[in-house]
Amino acid sequence: MATVGPALAALVFVFGMSRVREPARLTLNSLLVTGASGAYLAGGLGVWELAFPALLLPVSWLSRSSYRAVACAWWLHAAWDLVHHFWAHPIWPFMETSSWGCLVFDSLIAVWFFRLGTPVTRQA
Repeated sequence: MATVGPALAALVFVFGMSRVREPARLTLNSLLVTGASGAYLAGGLGVWELAFPALLLPVSWLSRSSYRAVACAWWLHAAWDLVHHFWAHPIWPFMETSSWGCLVFDSLIAVWFFRLGTPVTRQA
């Protein structure tokens, strides 16, 4: 359930978010991924916790106008989830596998965002 639940939640997120019209969808998701950069502050890695928001800041800035940047930001967050799953504290202290679930969720929605940033037709 540590993988299936977050995968189902990602599907619900994609279906729900696909109903939000542009440009609100891009703006909202840019804000969401920027806010997520601070989710692990005080997550057990000491001063290294400050490195991730600093790394994500320029990507978050680019995400204001690019779905591919939103996808990259979520994949960076998924990588940070993996670090916390193995070497630090889970995102939810009451659920040991919460960082793993976050990794699954973030990775799947990132695929959707990356696809949104891909042109539907080829440019000649």
